[in-house]
Amino acid sequence: MDNNFRPIKVFAGEASHYLGESICKELGIELGKMKKERFADGEFEVAFEESIRGAEVYLVQSTFPSSDNLMELLLMIDAAKRASAGSIMAVVPYFGWARQDRKDKPRVSIAAKLVADLMTAAGLTRLITMDLHADQIQGFFNVPVDHLYASSIFIPYIKSLKLEDMVIASPDVGGAKRANSYAKYFDVPLVLCHKTRAKANVIEKMTVIGDVEGKNVILIDDIVDTAGTITKAADLLLSFGAKSVRALCSHPVMSDPATQRVMESGLEEIIFTDSIPYGKENPKATVLPVAKLFADTIRRIHNNQSISSQYLFK
Repeated sequence: MDNNFRPIKVFAGEASHYLGESICKELGIELGKMKKERFADGEFEVAFEESIRGAEVYLVQSTFPSSDNLMELLLMIDAAKRASAGSIMAVVPYFGWARQDRKDKPRVSIAAKLVADLMTAAGLTRLITMDLHADQIQGFFNVPVDHLYASSIFIPYIKSLKLEDMVIASPDVGGAKRANSYAKYFDVPLVLCHKTRAKANVIEKMTVIGDVEGKNVILIDDIVDTAGTITKAADLLLSFGAKSVRALCSHPVMSDPATQRVMESGLEEIIFTDSIPYGKENPKATVLPVAKLFADTIRRIHNNQSISSQYLFK
């Protein structure tokens, strides 16, 4: 690190401690010391156990369920502000609540905007995140947002598979833009699965738009929650004559019964990043690390360098 700049301090929330350690290993620094104390009623407090006055502070925490992870991040930001940190950067590989990014029916909240307001009010000066569910969430913040893309992690892995007759597919129309970026990069056809939902997490009907007969299909998605969509799409593609189907997903939320559904489906493999810890036994799952991507970004921000050069595509 360049010593002409103020020192870097990296701290990690309880749920993302593994990621904080990996990022620090890539940076060649020690993970900062922080303690979290719980009270009998479930309330908790966080405290930094070393001076951060004037430092460039990075707080690593994905905001996946439960809500304690979001609350812990907010307390970390507030504590850093009150400890006179020079700047406060939240490293949030998985930005939760992002599926609530608009009013899609009457009398509902826009949770993604609320979370952005809470983080900013707490004292955030910059956000570093990856594969937001909706790109426009960047505009919910009044501080700089570095929106990274997992494509730089996934592309080398896809190349290593050396698949012939490859087709890229999106499990729904909403993910078509993301899937199309992969299809253009590899110069292969794009296939869409069109679904209608009876209600949240419940699919009513799904159809395939495009030709997959005899093809090796890779489904592209950002979040796998209950895995209903991705497994139904995989089985449907196989019924249309696909040779094999793999799924590539940035964030493994994997709420029950997701793992069971994946195991019982026709998916040959499901590929995640470790933006969220996934510790269940699943021989079909491949987990790729994100630490290097975030460490490189932190290094570039620290040295006032551009980060766009590391994007293979958006």
